[in-house]
Amino acid sequence: MNQKYQTSESALSPSGRFGRLSYLGWNMLMSFSILIIIGIIATFSPDLFTNPSALTGSSMVAAILIGIAYIALLYFSFVFTIRRLHDRNHIGWLSLLILVPGINILFVLYLIFAKGDDRSNQYGPRRITKGWEKILGWIYVLIFPIGILSAIALPAYQDYVTRAQQAEMEKSIHHVD
Repeated sequence: MNQKYQTSESALSPSGRFGRLSYLGWNMLMSFSILIIIGIIATFSPDLFTNPSALTGSSMVAAILIGIAYIALLYFSFVFTIRRLHDRNHIGWLSLLILVPGINILFVLYLIFAKGDDRSNQYGPRRITKGWEKILGWIYVLIFPIGILSAIALPAYQDYVTRAQQAEMEKSIHHVD
Protein backbone atom coordinates (compact mmCIF):
# COMPACT_ATOMS: atom_id res chain seq x y z
CA MET A 1 0.00 0.00 0.00
CA ASN A 2 1.27 3.44 -0.91
CA GLN A 3 1.95 5.44 2.29
CA LYS A 4 1.64 8.73 0.42
CA TYR A 5 -2.16 8.70 0.65
CA GLN A 6 -4.40 8.33 3.69
CA THR A 7 -7.43 6.19 2.88
CA SER A 8 -8.75 4.67 6.10
CA GLU A 9 -9.81 7.74 8.14
CA SER A 10 -13.44 8.69 8.64
CA ALA A 11 -14.51 11.69 6.59
CA LEU A 12 -16.81 12.69 9.46
CA SER A 13 -13.90 13.18 11.86
CA PRO A 14 -12.09 16.54 12.11
CA SER A 15 -8.70 14.83 11.92
CA GLY A 16 -7.24 14.42 8.48
CA ARG A 17 -7.41 16.43 5.31
CA PHE A 18 -9.89 17.37 2.58
CA GLY A 19 -8.94 18.58 -0.86
CA ARG A 20 -11.08 21.19 -2.58
CA LEU A 21 -13.44 18.77 -4.32
CA SER A 22 -13.78 16.57 -1.23
CA TYR A 23 -14.68 19.68 0.78
CA LEU A 24 -17.28 20.75 -1.79
CA GLY A 25 -18.56 17.20 -2.28
CA TRP A 26 -19.19 16.61 1.41
CA ASN A 27 -20.84 20.03 1.73
CA MET A 28 -23.10 19.16 -1.20
CA LEU A 29 -23.98 15.81 0.41
CA MET A 30 -24.77 17.63 3.65
CA SER A 31 -26.96 20.13 1.77
CA PHE A 32 -28.88 17.33 0.04
CA SER A 33 -29.36 15.56 3.37
CA ILE A 34 -30.67 18.68 5.10
CA LEU A 35 -33.07 19.38 2.21
CA ILE A 36 -34.42 15.84 2.40
CA ILE A 37 -34.83 16.04 6.19
CA ILE A 38 -36.64 19.39 6.00
CA GLY A 39 -38.81 18.08 3.15
CA ILE A 40 -39.84 15.07 5.23
CA ILE A 41 -40.56 17.28 8.23
CA ALA A 42 -42.57 19.71 6.08
CA THR A 43 -44.59 16.81 4.68
CA PHE A 44 -45.60 15.53 8.10
CA SER A 45 -45.95 18.91 9.81
CA PRO A 46 -46.81 21.59 7.22
CA ASP A 47 -48.31 23.92 9.83
CA LEU A 48 -44.82 24.44 11.29
CA PHE A 49 -43.91 26.46 8.21
CA THR A 50 -47.29 28.07 7.49
CA ASN A 51 -48.37 28.97 11.02
CA PRO A 52 -45.43 28.66 13.44
CA SER A 53 -47.25 30.47 16.26
CA ALA A 54 -49.83 27.66 16.56
CA LEU A 55 -47.51 24.86 17.64
CA THR A 56 -49.23 21.50 18.00
CA GLY A 57 -47.65 18.30 19.29
CA SER A 58 -46.46 17.18 15.87
CA SER A 59 -45.13 20.61 14.92
CA MET A 60 -43.28 20.82 18.26
CA VAL A 61 -41.57 17.52 17.45
CA ALA A 62 -40.84 18.84 13.96
CA ALA A 63 -39.31 22.03 15.40
CA ILE A 64 -37.10 19.96 17.69
CA LEU A 65 -36.03 17.77 14.74
CA ILE A 66 -35.17 20.89 12.73
CA GLY A 67 -33.13 22.15 15.69
CA ILE A 68 -31.24 18.84 15.84
CA ALA A 69 -30.66 18.96 12.06
CA TYR A 70 -29.34 22.52 12.42
CA ILE A 71 -26.91 21.48 15.16
CA ALA A 72 -25.71 18.57 12.98
CA LEU A 73 -25.33 20.95 10.03
CA LEU A 74 -23.27 23.34 12.14
CA TYR A 75 -21.11 20.53 13.54
CA PHE A 76 -20.34 19.01 10.16
CA SER A 77 -19.70 22.45 8.64
CA PHE A 78 -16.96 22.87 11.22
CA VAL A 79 -15.62 19.34 10.66
CA PHE A 80 -15.36 19.83 6.89
CA THR A 81 -13.83 23.29 7.33
CA ILE A 82 -11.24 21.97 9.79
CA ARG A 83 -10.28 19.18 7.39
CA ARG A 84 -9.95 21.68 4.56
CA LEU A 85 -7.77 23.92 6.74
CA HIS A 86 -5.60 20.91 7.56
CA ASP A 87 -5.10 20.36 3.83
CA ARG A 88 -3.67 23.89 3.70
CA ASN A 89 -1.52 23.10 6.79
CA HIS A 90 -3.49 25.54 8.99
CA ILE A 91 -4.84 24.95 12.49
CA GLY A 92 -8.50 23.99 12.84
CA TRP A 93 -9.23 26.90 15.19
CA LEU A 94 -9.34 29.14 12.12
CA SER A 95 -12.68 27.44 11.34
CA LEU A 96 -14.25 29.86 13.84
CA LEU A 97 -13.93 32.50 11.11
CA ILE A 98 -17.09 31.06 9.54
CA LEU A 99 -18.97 32.67 12.44
CA VAL A 100 -17.75 36.21 11.61
CA PRO A 101 -20.14 38.01 9.23
CA GLY A 102 -18.46 39.35 6.11
CA ILE A 103 -15.16 37.62 6.78
CA ASN A 104 -16.90 34.23 6.50
CA ILE A 105 -17.62 34.81 2.80
CA LEU A 106 -13.99 35.62 2.02
CA PHE A 107 -12.87 32.72 4.21
CA VAL A 108 -15.07 30.18 2.41
CA LEU A 109 -13.87 31.49 -0.96
CA TYR A 110 -10.30 31.00 0.27
CA LEU A 111 -11.10 27.41 1.27
CA ILE A 112 -12.66 26.73 -2.12
CA PHE A 113 -9.92 28.22 -4.28
CA ALA A 114 -6.68 27.73 -2.31
CA LYS A 115 -4.69 24.69 -3.39
CA GLY A 116 -3.81 22.17 -0.68
CA ASP A 117 -0.38 20.72 0.08
CA ASP A 118 0.69 18.09 -2.44
CA ARG A 119 2.85 16.33 0.13
CA SER A 120 2.34 15.17 3.68
CA ASN A 121 2.07 17.91 6.26
CA GLN A 122 1.66 17.97 10.03
CA TYR A 123 -1.95 16.77 9.62
CA GLY A 124 -1.11 13.69 7.62
CA PRO A 125 -0.67 12.57 4.05
CA ARG A 126 -2.70 13.92 1.17
CA ARG A 127 -6.11 12.27 0.88
CA ILE A 128 -7.35 10.86 -2.40
CA THR A 129 -10.61 12.47 -3.51
CA LYS A 130 -13.13 9.72 -4.20
CA GLY A 131 -15.07 9.67 -7.47
CA TRP A 132 -18.45 10.47 -5.92
CA GLU A 133 -16.87 13.38 -4.02
CA LYS A 134 -15.60 14.78 -7.31
CA ILE A 135 -19.04 14.48 -8.90
CA LEU A 136 -20.83 16.14 -5.97
CA GLY A 137 -18.09 18.77 -5.78
CA TRP A 138 -18.57 19.72 -9.43
CA ILE A 139 -22.35 19.75 -8.99
CA TYR A 140 -21.80 22.17 -6.10
CA VAL A 141 -19.55 24.31 -8.31
CA LEU A 142 -22.29 24.44 -10.97
CA ILE A 143 -25.32 24.90 -8.70
CA PHE A 144 -23.90 27.50 -6.30
CA PRO A 145 -23.49 30.31 -8.87
CA ILE A 146 -26.93 29.53 -10.31
CA GLY A 147 -28.38 29.82 -6.80
CA ILE A 148 -26.69 33.17 -6.22
CA LEU A 149 -27.87 34.50 -9.58
CA SER A 150 -31.39 33.28 -8.82
CA ALA A 151 -31.34 34.95 -5.41
CA ILE A 152 -30.44 38.22 -7.11
CA ALA A 153 -32.44 37.92 -10.33
CA LEU A 154 -35.77 36.60 -9.02
CA PRO A 155 -36.43 39.43 -6.54
CA ALA A 156 -35.32 41.97 -9.15
CA TYR A 157 -37.68 40.43 -11.70
CA GLN A 158 -40.52 40.34 -9.16
CA ASP A 159 -39.91 44.03 -8.39
CA TYR A 160 -39.98 44.78 -12.14
CA VAL A 161 -43.29 42.92 -12.55
CA THR A 162 -44.82 44.75 -9.57
CA ARG A 163 -43.73 48.16 -10.90
CA ALA A 164 -45.01 47.30 -14.39
CA GLN A 165 -48.39 46.26 -12.97
CA GLN A 166 -48.61 49.48 -10.94
CA ALA A 167 -47.70 51.55 -14.00
CA GLU A 168 -50.34 49.71 -16.04
CA MET A 169 -52.97 50.34 -13.35
CA GLU A 170 -52.06 54.04 -13.18
CA LYS A 171 -52.20 54.24 -16.96
CA SER A 172 -55.68 52.67 -17.03
CA ILE A 173 -56.91 55.00 -14.23
CA HIS A 174 -55.67 58.08 -16.10
CA HIS A 175 -57.12 56.75 -19.35
CA VAL A 176 -60.59 56.45 -17.78
CA ASP A 177 -60.51 60.08 -16.57
